[in-house]
Amino acid sequence: MKVKKIVYMALGFLALGLGAVGTVLPILPTVPFLMLAAFCFGKSSEKLSAWFQGTKLYKNNLETFVKGEGMTMKTKLRIVITVTLIMAIGFAMMSSVPIGRAVLAVVWVCHLLYFFVKVKTIPPQAEPAA
Repeated sequence: MKVKKIVYMALGFLALGLGAVGTVLPILPTVPFLMLAAFCFGKSSEKLSAWFQGTKLYKNNLETFVKGEGMTMKTKLRIVITVTLIMAIGFAMMSSVPIGRAVLAVVWVCHLLYFFVKVKTIPPQAEPAA
């Protein structure tokens, strides 16, 4: 049981690090890594989970989404643009794999539908204070 918690903790810190780097580098997605960090910290330790939920990264990127309130358009666009760029690279590299391109296109469309239809858009002033 203890090994499992250590693995979750290590994965949480790795995801947190990648998410933090993603806030600076536009090619690296922030929110998916922070969501993974929140999940891993939640599985590893209540204390660590509470600490993470108190960080600026969590409050600026995930708090409203986790509460079920939605995301600001700025956050949605940042996620969609990053994923679109990454998928475009994969799409370009699959020039000789039409099935791969088709699957990637379907995943991209589903991604867009999820963020712009399913996830509620909240106004910027409803964002937590930075």
